[in-house]
Amino acid sequence: MSNANLDLCVVDVSQGEGNEAMNRKLHPVNTGQMPIAVAPTIQALTPYEAVSSQAAIEAQPDHHTSFKLDWNECTVAPSPRVNEAITEYLSQGRGLNWYPKLGSSDLVEALVEYTGVRDDHLLVTNGSDDALRLICSTYLDRGDEVVIPVPTYNHFMVFVQGRGAQMVTVRGETPFEPGVEAIDEAVGDDTRLLYLVSPNNPTGVIFDPEAVARLCRNHPETLVVLDEAYYEFSKVTGIELVQECPNLLVTRTFSKAFGLAGLRVGYLAASPQLIDGLRRIYNPKSVNTLGQVGAVAALDDLEYLESFLDEVEASKQILRKFFKKRGVDAHITPANFVVVRMPDVQTTLKKLEERDVYVRDRSSYPGLEGCLRMTVGTTEQTRRLIDRIGDLF
Repeated sequence: MSNANLDLCVVDVSQGEGNEAMNRKLHPVNTGQMPIAVAPTIQALTPYEAVSSQAAIEAQPDHHTSFKLDWNECTVAPSPRVNEAITEYLSQGRGLNWYPKLGSSDLVEALVEYTGVRDDHLLVTNGSDDALRLICSTYLDRGDEVVIPVPTYNHFMVFVQGRGAQMVTVRGETPFEPGVEAIDEAVGDDTRLLYLVSPNNPTGVIFDPEAVARLCRNHPETLVVLDEAYYEFSKVTGIELVQECPNLLVTRTFSKAFGLAGLRVGYLAASPQLIDGLRRIYNPKSVNTLGQVGAVAALDDLEYLESFLDEVEASKQILRKFFKKRGVDAHITPANFVVVRMPDVQTTLKKLEERDVYVRDRSSYPGLEGCLRMTVGTTEQTRRLIDRIGDLF
C-alpha cells in the first residue's frame, strides 16, 4: 500500500434546487494534523497500571534463574497433559484456520463436573478479566453506582469507569478484615453493582459464602460480583450460590493455579437470566482453540493441581517462619501470595531486583503503605528464594 498522503473527504448530501435531486459538496476532514480525541468517558478514567518485570527478565542472558513473583502467576508449568493435548490437536491436522468451537462447549461440559453447577449457569470467557468487562458492559450504564471495598483488584475499576458509572469505595478499619457490615451499609437502593474479590487481591481477605448470600438477600436489586480468581488456593467458594441467588455472578480463571495465564481462559457462573443478558454482547468465539483444549486437559489432571496447591501451602509455612524469626510484618494470605511491610519499600525493591527477584509494590494502595506483594511457589523455589534474599530481612 502506498504511503502517499491522501486527502480524505466526506459527502454532504443536501436538498437540491429546481429539478436537481441532490447537491453533493465535498469537505476535507482531519488528515492527521490534529489528534483524534478518545471518548470523554474514557478520557476521564485512570488506566490500569500493568507493570510487569517480564521484559527486564527476558533481556537477561540467564533469565531462567530469575524469580518472577510480581503477577501471582503459577511458578511451574501447567500439567503435562496440557502440552500433550495441544500437540495432539495440532498433529491431527486440525489447523488453526478455523474459528474456535463456539461457546467453548467441551470446556463448559468439563466445568459442569468441576464446579457442580449446571451448564446454563456457565459462560466461558477470554480470561476472567474478559468476564468482568462483559459484566460491566452488559449491566452498567452512565451514572450507575458501584460499591467497591478497597484495596482490591484495580483493573475492575477501569471497566466501571469505562461505562461512566460512579464508584463508591468502602475502606474498613484494617485492609486484612472483610468488613462485611460496612459494605452492607454502603450498598443502597441506588447501588447497581457490588464487587467482591475472595480471596482478595492484594490482601487475601476471604468473604464467607454465608456473608455473600446475606448481601445478595439484603440487596436483591443489586448485582453482586464475586471474583474468585484465587479460589483454588483458599478452597472457599460461593459458586453454588448462583443457583439460589439470582443477583450473584462468580468469576474464575485458569491463569493462576492452573498455570494457563498465556492462553487466557476464564469463566463465570450466574443464573440463566443473567447469562442470557450477558449473551447479548458476548462473543462466542472469544476463547481461542488452544486455550479451550488446554483448559479441558488441565481439568482432567486435578491430581497435578492438588500437588501444586500442597506445595504452595507448605511454602507459605516456610515463609511464615522465615519472616517471624526476623520480626518482619508479613501477612500470609490464603491465596498464592504474601504481603510484606517494610520501612523503606523502594530501597527493598531495588535490592531485590539486584538479586533478580521481582515483586509487586502495593504501597500506594489504601492501608498498604510500605507493602510489597510476593508470589509463592514450590518449596524448592521458596528455599532458593530465601537463600537469595535472606540478608535483606
